[in-house]
Amino acid sequence: MTKSEIRCVILADPHHAMSEGIRGLVTSVFNAVVMVADEVSLIEGASKLESELAIVDTTLSKGNILTLVSRLRSNFPQMKVLILGVSDNPSFPQLALDAGACGFVLKRAVATDLLPALDAVLVGKSYISPASETFRAKSMY
Repeated sequence: MTKSEIRCVILADPHHAMSEGIRGLVTSVFNAVVMVADEVSLIEGASKLESELAIVDTTLSKGNILTLVSRLRSNFPQMKVLILGVSDNPSFPQLALDAGACGFVLKRAVATDLLPALDAVLVGKSYISPASETFRAKSMY
């Protein structure tokens, strides 16, 4: 997917330093990267910008991130949602997909997994960080 095909991504993360690092990665793919640091700004931005994708940190929501994902998908069905998280909970990535997210990337693997996740999600596939899958396989034994 070329940069000119993509309009806008919303990067929703309350951690400014992390957001800046991620922004550096995604500017090679998107024409515009809008950074927000709270749930209200994410909803407001999604309604105004008609962005194709929201990259949302699990700590953004004061409540339940899965509820936020469901809300985003119902209010903005054209927008894909990619979750960033630190949890090694083996069931969380699947729960995120079940809630409507298109993918899950472990924050510790952003440098290696974010761009492949974007490639997958933007063409309609789902993506779960391989490191998360490895943890899931180990926890099943």
